[in-house]
Amino acid sequence: MDIERFVSDAVCRSVEALYGPLEGEPLQIQKTRREFEGDFTLVVFPLLRRSRKGPEATATEIGSRVVAENPQFKGFNVVKGFLNLSLDERFWGERFMEIAADADYGRARPTGRTVMIEYSSPNTNKPLHLGHIRNNLLGVSVARILEANGHRVIKANLVNDRGIHICKSMLAWQRYGNGETPASSGMKGDHLVGKYYVAFDKQYKEEIRVLVAAGRSEEEAKREAPIMRDAQEMLRRWEARDPEVYALWERMNGWVYAGFDVTYKALGVEFDRTYYESQTYLLGKSLVEEGLRKGVFYRRDDNSVWIDLTADGLDEKLLLRGDGTSVYMTQDLGTAFRRFEENRLDDMIYVVGNEQNYHFQVLKLILKKLGYGEWSDHITHLSYGMVELPDGKMKSREGTVVDADDLIAAMVTTAREMSEELGKLDDCTSQEAAEVARMVGMGALKYFILKVDPKKTMLFDPRESIDFNGNTGPFIQYTHARIRSILRKAHEAGIAYEQAPYVRFVPEETALVKTLAEYPAAVRAAGENFAPSIVGAYAYELAKQFNAYYHDHAILREEDQAVRAMRLRLASEVARVIRSATGLLGIEMPERM
Repeated sequence: MDIERFVSDAVCRSVEALYGPLEGEPLQIQKTRREFEGDFTLVVFPLLRRSRKGPEATATEIGSRVVAENPQFKGFNVVKGFLNLSLDERFWGERFMEIAADADYGRARPTGRTVMIEYSSPNTNKPLHLGHIRNNLLGVSVARILEANGHRVIKANLVNDRGIHICKSMLAWQRYGNGETPASSGMKGDHLVGKYYVAFDKQYKEEIRVLVAAGRSEEEAKREAPIMRDAQEMLRRWEARDPEVYALWERMNGWVYAGFDVTYKALGVEFDRTYYESQTYLLGKSLVEEGLRKGVFYRRDDNSVWIDLTADGLDEKLLLRGDGTSVYMTQDLGTAFRRFEENRLDDMIYVVGNEQNYHFQVLKLILKKLGYGEWSDHITHLSYGMVELPDGKMKSREGTVVDADDLIAAMVTTAREMSEELGKLDDCTSQEAAEVARMVGMGALKYFILKVDPKKTMLFDPRESIDFNGNTGPFIQYTHARIRSILRKAHEAGIAYEQAPYVRFVPEETALVKTLAEYPAAVRAAGENFAPSIVGAYAYELAKQFNAYYHDHAILREEDQAVRAMRLRLASEVARVIRSATGLLGIEMPERM
């Protein structure tokens, strides 16, 4: 049952019986605020011109009629111009039975829409870091939430495997690597290549320093530094498919892909499609040529290609360098075109940090000017804030990033240490303890990142994330494990509860059912706003509510068999919905802790 629609229809019938047809006017009905008694609240003020009475008299008149004509309502109260309606316990008991009987509870019916969501988008010149973790976790969680909302979702990764930054690592390895490989060094391939990206930057800075000391301006020095010129020449040779450069590129990229796969597996991140910029930039170039023919773009004296967007309140944008090499915008044009053409997408979502807000504004505008507005208007940039650390921002070129692999390992180790100190692993075998530590460490990391609204810059403190009390992943996981322990003991005692009928609820049980009933709305809101934080907040509230209930009410020790069975069934459904909600966040729930 759609509870909100049921309430709205009941109120509408009463209002129209009292004051005549509404003629399409919407009623303002919302959930009652926590500090007031009631389930749903009608805002009465818009109806005063019809009732020709004061707000309190109008609310009382409507409330009396609703309760008299609908036995599901047990009463009402009036606070100035607000009518608070309360549904009775049996109504909520019936809703609980509906929830328990629905194997796909929280999942919407298929919508027929196809949505592609792109996330991760790593560069093959360095390993993944904390910023990439937020990107990946956001992307895969939003994908799962959209699937739960009934959409067909294609999870895509665009690998940035070409460009000047890739050539920097290649050139540095060529000069300083002495044939070093992942096998010979014992390093993951992405870490090894990242090592040479840092080496390039160190040499580049030294050459800039020397040129500035010789009288060049800093900007001139940056342009004229020999190692940067060599990297640009390598890029030109790569785009010309020089056999030597291309072979080196394929070899080093292979190292990186193997390294990425290990990190993705640890994060629980997967993709349906992987695109490579090396395969899409040429299509982007063809769109640039198309734009030149249409007069949308223009060529400067140095042979570079630009678009003038000043009339649109933006600036001029480079699309092709004078030497013919492409830029990010070139390849993004090609990638967007290819995806919509190949997949017949209804929507395309890019999970990219907020430093690229302007880039996506320009991308959509260029595609529209090229005549592709029909689908470019369906591009959404899921812009998220950066991740900061207690001691400041990360800088990849300087090698001061929080490496994703190191962070994952540290989270699991810390989770094991804290779990052992608190006695959470006492009943586990060594193998079980290791698996629980992995779940708790990763759950802590994922929840801490995803509970923050994507738009907000966030401060990540690993020490705060692993806490078995408060708004954390481990708290939710422990609640689930506690329920599963109760249910195991019930099974061991031969207590059947799966088909337990409704027995009159105590207020705390009614409150739990009300929260369970809110789950589909939470999933829907998370999908509409691309905000896993909404599902995270829901899971935490449900877990917190159950713990308070468990503290005050016996379950296994309840003497009334019917009540005990119903409470076990209620606990089972709470665990199921917690597992479903956290599953949308990519968080695994331990069976025991």
